[in-house]
Amino acid sequence: MIRPEAWKIHNPTGRHRVIATKRLVGTRWVELLAAHDCRVEVYDAEDMFGEEDLIAAVGERCDGALGQLNEPWNERVLTRFSDAGGKVISSYAVGVNNIDLAAATRLGVAVCNTPGVLTEATAELAVALVFSAIRRVAEGDRYMREGRFEGWLPSLMLGRQVAGRTLGLFGAGRIGQSVARSLAAGFGLDVLYFNPHPRPELEAYVADLAVVAKKHGHRLPSIRRTEDVDELFREADLVVLLSSYTPQLRHLVDARRLGLMKPAAVLVNASRGPVVDEAALIAHLRAHPEFTAGLDVFEFEPRLVDGLTDLPNVVLSPHTGSATLESRSAMATLAALNCVGALHRWPANTSVPTTELAADPTRQLVPSLLNAKELSWPAG
Repeated sequence: MIRPEAWKIHNPTGRHRVIATKRLVGTRWVELLAAHDCRVEVYDAEDMFGEEDLIAAVGERCDGALGQLNEPWNERVLTRFSDAGGKVISSYAVGVNNIDLAAATRLGVAVCNTPGVLTEATAELAVALVFSAIRRVAEGDRYMREGRFEGWLPSLMLGRQVAGRTLGLFGAGRIGQSVARSLAAGFGLDVLYFNPHPRPELEAYVADLAVVAKKHGHRLPSIRRTEDVDELFREADLVVLLSSYTPQLRHLVDARRLGLMKPAAVLVNASRGPVVDEAALIAHLRAHPEFTAGLDVFEFEPRLVDGLTDLPNVVLSPHTGSATLESRSAMATLAALNCVGALHRWPANTSVPTTELAADPTRQLVPSLLNAKELSWPAG
């Protein structure tokens, strides 16, 4: 239940009414909105917004909204938003599968997101999950906190080394490429990747790494693209899921594909929860105690499938891929700039990196307008 007293108002005389369903990180975002004549109403509590809550928040008049990835911006909500004068939904996220993009476009509502500025943060978390899983970091932490450590033993908390193994990357966008660069450069991993299109820039990077490695007598990493998803699961020692989500990817990782994986493989999901059939994963983790997993997203988020928390060979993270001060602050700036730009109908950005716009939000561009073409939006 959303509480009326939790709303905080900034710049109450602003001409454009903008709602933010959560208090974002930093202050620059709200200052940016206020500087462009926006009355900013911020829900300053941790309650989650459902369909009726969003409709109530929109009210009779609302020009723009800064929304969250776990909110149902469906056709009913968007219709109410449009009727109230809504012009832009600025999502504080990259993925927008919670927003009915077709309905928004039909209603003339701009939909924006915050790509680019969370690449390194999310890649770092994915790499952290790889190491936490394969080296049993979380399990060791619990072991220590429970007072079970009685001294060093040769076989205590045996994990496996990352170095020299094969990384299987499902999704080689910005985040996936960052993960591949980190692990290939730092630990000499071979990279096997599945992606709709080849990534020649990543392949060239790994090839250059191999030249440097050879010069210094280190192991030479390799890279290869596969068009066979099953091959990725069969051949990789570490499978990291980093693709964007479409309904066709639901349960990509099911019992059959888990069965293709090596008995002591590592599976990391930092994409979207429904990509993994968690019931099948639980069964696999139980049957193969040497198999480990690291999850930052969950199939029925925020609810966890029964049995997941009982398993020692899985590391659980509460959807913190972009949770660094730097990343979340930049996302907030982009979200605000998207909203301001759409309200003033600034041109849609086509060439400036979003990292630059977040660092210097003075240029009159909408950083990331997803339905610009469909709305015949001017480009800049």
